[in-house]
Amino acid sequence: MKKIENQSILSGKKILLGVTGSISAYKTPELVRMLLKLGARVKVILTEDAQSFVTPLTLSTVSCNDVIINFTDKNKLKWNNHVELGLWADLFLIAPITANTISKMATGLCDNILLATFLSSKCPIFCAPAMDRDMYLNEIIHCNLSKLRKRGVFVIDPEDGELASGLYGLGRLCSLDKIIIILESFFLKKISLVGKKILITAGPTFEKIDPVRFIGNFSSGKMGCALANSAAQQGAQVDLIIGPSYEKINHPLINRIDIESAAEMYDHCKIKFNDCDIAIFSAAVSDFRPIQLLDKKIKKHKLTIKTELNVDILKTLSINKENQFVVGFALETDNEDENAIRKLQDKNLDLIVLNTVNNQHSYFGKDHNKVKIIDQELNIKTYPLMTKKDIADSVFAEILASNKFSLSKKIIF
Repeated sequence: MKKIENQSILSGKKILLGVTGSISAYKTPELVRMLLKLGARVKVILTEDAQSFVTPLTLSTVSCNDVIINFTDKNKLKWNNHVELGLWADLFLIAPITANTISKMATGLCDNILLATFLSSKCPIFCAPAMDRDMYLNEIIHCNLSKLRKRGVFVIDPEDGELASGLYGLGRLCSLDKIIIILESFFLKKISLVGKKILITAGPTFEKIDPVRFIGNFSSGKMGCALANSAAQQGAQVDLIIGPSYEKINHPLINRIDIESAAEMYDHCKIKFNDCDIAIFSAAVSDFRPIQLLDKKIKKHKLTIKTELNVDILKTLSINKENQFVVGFALETDNEDENAIRKLQDKNLDLIVLNTVNNQHSYFGKDHNKVKIIDQELNIKTYPLMTKKDIADSVFAEILASNKFSLSKKIIF
């Protein structure tokens, strides 16, 4: 967790915590404790159903404030003013949020004080879903979450893990440490990428021929990992879909998905692309795959391989994009600018990053490279030899400076 001059950026911040009826509500006393330890002030709104999983007394004790459940107190002698609550808060965090509350927020229903406070709040609003896997993967839930995002709500995605149903999969409440990091990133004014969902592909793909051979390339995944780190450090939630790579990456906001083949990469990209704000395709995807995968090693005197084209992942997804800002990568050995521009236009990209193997510094697996970044107006920026970390930072600087990205931002305060 980030500190400024030995003091958390959350110190003095007023956090309104909404708790709904998910079993993950049992984690909220610890979340309150963590926020208070960092100097935040916390008030809690509890729904009626949430009381089945965490008691008002527990949350009142740890927050040092009365817990609000209804519009009036139990003796009907005091009105709990939802408007004042919304005005009091610097940030409203609803964690965990159930499918029921998500649906009510998306449609404007207002049948409890948490929803009334949501509708009247003027502060930034974050929500962290928690539910069973099949519920979370239901198209209706994603439609409603998409509506909330478009209306300016930051959605903190759930994680893979053991679920109360006994299943394993997406739906587990985001880790408390990660929630704290996201809130800190927001208050550090890294607003450009906080709340943004970014899809990044990296590394090579291996297309199996037989049990011991494959078609592949020398991509290391270094550039994609640098992009993922840069995005996460600016507060974004990142899905990194990466082919076989020795690169290590360890950031709580990065969800690493390891794949092997182009088909596997495409399957995961299809799922993640529709819900992302920015997609950066830096992977070196194999153009071809063997038509037939043999179950035994081919003898060298019989080594004839018939191939077919893989799906062009970048073009297939980008050609039908909606609000996504899409960045591609190109590696050319001749007619570099011309070929990169053709790819930019043919694949409906917003930016393309051109790198080359025509200089002694630019090789797969190295930590440095020289690139050019080309936008839709065909402006070409040429960068000197830089580390891949600096290149990643430059790519995001170009994205944030783009008029198209500025016009398509979903979150406005």
